[in-house]
Amino acid sequence: MLDPRSRLLRSARTTRRGVETVCSPAGLRGTATEIAWITAHSALYPLGLSTERRRDKAREELDRFTLSDLPPMQRGLLMGDVVAAGTPIILVHGLVDNRSIFTLLRRALRRRGFGRVLTFNYSPFAQDIRTVAAHLGQLVERTCEETGYERVHVVGHSLGGIIARYYVQRLGGDAHVHTLCTLGSPHTGTLAAHLVPRKVVKQLRPDSDVILELAEPAPGVRTRFVAFWSDLDQLVVPKRSGRIDHPDLATRNVLLRGVGHMSLPIDGRVVREIAGLLAHLDEDGITVTAGVTPIDIAASLPGLIPAPTAAGRGRFWGRRAASR
Repeated sequence: MLDPRSRLLRSARTTRRGVETVCSPAGLRGTATEIAWITAHSALYPLGLSTERRRDKAREELDRFTLSDLPPMQRGLLMGDVVAAGTPIILVHGLVDNRSIFTLLRRALRRRGFGRVLTFNYSPFAQDIRTVAAHLGQLVERTCEETGYERVHVVGHSLGGIIARYYVQRLGGDAHVHTLCTLGSPHTGTLAAHLVPRKVVKQLRPDSDVILELAEPAPGVRTRFVAFWSDLDQLVVPKRSGRIDHPDLATRNVLLRGVGHMSLPIDGRVVREIAGLLAHLDEDGITVTAGVTPIDIAASLPGLIPAPTAAGRGRFWGRRAASR
């Protein structure tokens, strides 16, 4: 245990690095983008309170799987890999938020040819991560039944990433989730959670029972993980908590510089990484296109940090999806 002087010195170094990050050119641009997006998101927020209408969603999916009037990018993915284009992607928002946070990401994924991009809205007054994770599981399983796909992809922002990871890792969700991407999710907890007394926020503290559960051994988990974390994230303290460092999980950690917490779902690098990855995975989760970085081999690209061990590599995942 550190003595008070050592803790003070470490806190001072952390504060200095934080100030340097914010005052750097990338930090100033990221802060301006964060403020602009929070303002725009506030205007969009009421539109995200309603749930998706199933009839409209079905009509959109029917239109998506015709080649007429599709732009070249969409037509290329649909013709090149109909399984990748049709595999459902479920977006899970963060605390006191709704599906409107994914307005731009959802549109970008659909423009790139992904035909089924769904959103999971849960109550902003939710008090327990485990309960919401179970509800997410119901949506995932219902989506698999309705589409004929055995597995889906999930993208979770902030608390949404922890909810999705709990479902995958603790509730058997790896049987249905092929790839989980988290954006600014505090996987080892965040000190900022001490500022809010709500139960669900307390579960994000570094010493909470939920965070300790996620640190327990997880042998045989088939889902692959991609964790996006930022050096400008205001709500994840320390910043490295946005990484997934678990010896039993196949993970790629992606460091983004100069991106605020709320701006992660709209960052162009995030969209390109997610779209590129999900468009080029074969049935056992390995990338099949030259130039696309595999989940567990990422040292060749800046900002991509490989998992610390090879524990999750080379395992048989079973069949990813069966086309209808």
